[in-house]
Amino acid sequence: MTQQMMTQQNKVDLILDNMEKVIIGKREAIELSLLALLAEGHVLLEDVPGVGKTMLVRALAKSFDLEFKRIQFTPDLLPSDVTGVSIYNQKEMNFEFRPGPILGNIVLADEINRTSPKTQSALLESMEENHITVDGTTMELKRPFFVMATQNPIEYEGTYPLPEAQLDRFLLKLNLGYPSPEEEIQMLDRTSSEHPIERLGSVMHQDDLLSLQDEVKQIHVSDAIKKYIVYILNATRTHPLLELGASPRASISMMKAAKAYAYINKRDYVLPDDVKYLTKHVLGHRIIISSEAKFEGKTAASILDDIVRKTIVPIERG
Repeated sequence: MTQQMMTQQNKVDLILDNMEKVIIGKREAIELSLLALLAEGHVLLEDVPGVGKTMLVRALAKSFDLEFKRIQFTPDLLPSDVTGVSIYNQKEMNFEFRPGPILGNIVLADEINRTSPKTQSALLESMEENHITVDGTTMELKRPFFVMATQNPIEYEGTYPLPEAQLDRFLLKLNLGYPSPEEEIQMLDRTSSEHPIERLGSVMHQDDLLSLQDEVKQIHVSDAIKKYIVYILNATRTHPLLELGASPRASISMMKAAKAYAYINKRDYVLPDDVKYLTKHVLGHRIIISSEAKFEGKTAASILDDIVRKTIVPIERG
């Protein structure tokens, strides 16, 4: 490991500590959100209202001094409200493009399941290809580009569940959960006069983030680890309690996430334990359990835990 990489890795702790000034008691969720940003992936955050989903992504944007945009998804939202629209300027006698919120660095897609599939699909191209197409013109999105979409797991009436093709675009699926009584008291103390997000400063900048993302790509993944990832994914495709296994895109996502996790933990190589830990976060939303499994009380997480437990880690010889 180079001295420069070690120095950069040490800066990661500054980001995590800075975000904890706003998000109390959710170190794992903070770490996984940063992991997705470093791996140049996107996050689906599913949880009940009021647990800090918006504050999490705002704290991430402020910590890197990045441009933050929010899209509040509603049933009447149009694709052009996401990507932008060309408007005719009578004075200049030409069309002017007015960019939509998707052209930010950090984009919060709030309550994504409350809008129509047509508008949801406006995110697909940007999340997978890092560009958008408006009026036949393709525009590259600026780097870094990170989407955190939220959805409410209750009140499904009037919602449009995300199709498997779109779920597969998210690197991770997370939830925050309720704070403990002690953490909630601490939260009340911090917000008694002013919300800490308002005075949160940046500890790194856009160029620093781009450098971190480039270093994550250099993390070593051995052939044995690659085989281990593929063995786990193949097991989801043949498991009797799963109707749909993980796609080949999921194996790429697993490797990218494992690299970022190793980087956050100050290593320049991936361990099998990295893959084990990330399996439920990377694959949980990409598989569909059968009716039989639901009847038996099984969940995606419990089935994945069983697969990981039974999958032997390949040995790299020589």
